[in-house]
Amino acid sequence: MQTPDLRHQLNLHRRKIAASLFLLLFTSSSLFAQARFNAISTAGQDEKAISYGFFLATHTNSWRLKYSEEFLNSQNAVLGQVQSIMPVYTPGFSLGFLTTFRLHDQLNILFTPKVAFYEFKTDINFFSNEVSNTMEPTRGNTRTIVTESTMVEFPLLLKYKAQRFNNSRMFFTAGGSAMFRTKDQDEADIEGLVTTGKDFTVDMGIGFDLYFKFFKFSPEVRFSHGLNNMYRPEASDSEFAGAIESLKRKSITLYLNFQ
Repeated sequence: MQTPDLRHQLNLHRRKIAASLFLLLFTSSSLFAQARFNAISTAGQDEKAISYGFFLATHTNSWRLKYSEEFLNSQNAVLGQVQSIMPVYTPGFSLGFLTTFRLHDQLNILFTPKVAFYEFKTDINFFSNEVSNTMEPTRGNTRTIVTESTMVEFPLLLKYKAQRFNNSRMFFTAGGSAMFRTKDQDEADIEGLVTTGKDFTVDMGIGFDLYFKFFKFSPEVRFSHGLNNMYRPEASDSEFAGAIESLKRKSITLYLNFQ
């Protein structure tokens, strides 16, 4: 039985990270050049104990998949036809509000409730060219399962900022988030690959505060890793359900924050 190509997965992951960081640096450098030489701006409400804003974000997400021991059992007649299960990075977007609690000039607490729209794509590869009759699209001996979900999220983050230099400063964020799916579990159970609707994540990010005349713009790249095993094998398609032990979410998000 063929094992998944881990080198291919790691290279793909590195390309996604590199692309996100390049986009952040390109956007920030062009705006930094504009903001740096302007008159010192008082926008952003940094001196207030509580300040507000909003953000738009785009993300790419996938599953962190762990195979079961039974997947390696060559005597299993059902799973013996499964060659590999490959989660695919898929784009999405989100929007929400930003509340900043000032602890110190360089230290803030952020509460950023948001609504996020996710799509998880998974390729099930079979040794046989005969794929069972399903609603999902197929390509030869590959069955593609697409799962869409809308999540309400409540991130709570600690933001550490460097000393301000003219109209810019760098910052780091770290914290976690609680996530709840708007779709009922009964509705989710009819899908081929079934997951639960609640998760908790650990988040880390890096970005820049750029001060303009009337507002502060803060682009940020944030990495998120789910803590819960969201997989429901009892409700998933028996054709491959036993091959998976756990599914945990992971995502890379570019935030465009305005205050």
